[in-house]
Amino acid sequence: MTADTNKIVPHLWFDKEAKEAAAFYTSVFPDSQIISESVIPDTPSGDCDLVSFDLWGQRFMAISAGPYFSFNPSISFMVNFDPARDKNAAEQLEAVWEKLSDGGVPLMPLDSYPFSKKYGWIQDKYGLSWQLILTNPEGEERPLILPSMMFTGENGGRAEEAVQFYLSIFNDSKKGNMAYYPAGMEPNKEGTVMFSDFALENVWITAMDSGLEHGFQFNEAVSLLVNCDTQEEIDHYFEQLSAVPEAEQCGWLKDKFGVSWQISPSEMDEMMGKNATKEQIARVNQAMMPMKKLDIETLRKAYRG
Repeated sequence: MTADTNKIVPHLWFDKEAKEAAAFYTSVFPDSQIISESVIPDTPSGDCDLVSFDLWGQRFMAISAGPYFSFNPSISFMVNFDPARDKNAAEQLEAVWEKLSDGGVPLMPLDSYPFSKKYGWIQDKYGLSWQLILTNPEGEERPLILPSMMFTGENGGRAEEAVQFYLSIFNDSKKGNMAYYPAGMEPNKEGTVMFSDFALENVWITAMDSGLEHGFQFNEAVSLLVNCDTQEEIDHYFEQLSAVPEAEQCGWLKDKFGVSWQISPSEMDEMMGKNATKEQIARVNQAMMPMKKLDIETLRKAYRG
């Protein structure tokens, strides 16, 4: 896995289940593993488990930090099972669906749809949502797992605006597919986005509008962590993305659509990772707590002691 692949990492907020969920997900998806586990002491939520893990080539992070946010389908994860890459793709999709169904709730049943011979959308036992799709072997190749954003309610009809906004901010960005709802698909409005995908820092993400009244919006349960190599990079992303001053804390921010981001030095992996001592983690955390935008040099000094 290249460094670029980990430039933007989905970050999952659990009450107490981060370690348990990471173990579950790495048992569900092929070629998956826990990368590191550590404990961040004395946070406002007490001692927090922090877990980094890879699912089928996609890096994730998870934290146990209290019952403050609940997952909803506004950000789900699209999982591409591609017959061009694997002749057993359909069987593999069914096997993953069965494992995620344990204690889960189907949002769209596993079935044949106009856009795919085999597709289903499921909320797993932790509340996290997955879209499993048998992809068209003739289509452009995409990563196996992609974060997927749904713009609904007050955000409905803003998917294309969001895609353009993100493309204008991130380096190495690329527009992919963009398909619009035709007339007659009410409550979806003609000309809004039925499906789109785009790459930020070589990380592919999908976005769509939904005219249905879902009753949820983006929240902090799923955020996107941006690993930055320099203070200039942190400054750029923080200032361009942040739209809610009261949400700025410890590198976290909310953009104008309500999507949560964490703008963080890539060195935080080392500072909070499996090779850091408890004292180092505690010092870095203490230095970070009063910050809104993160300052690399202050965190380095805290790490070195």
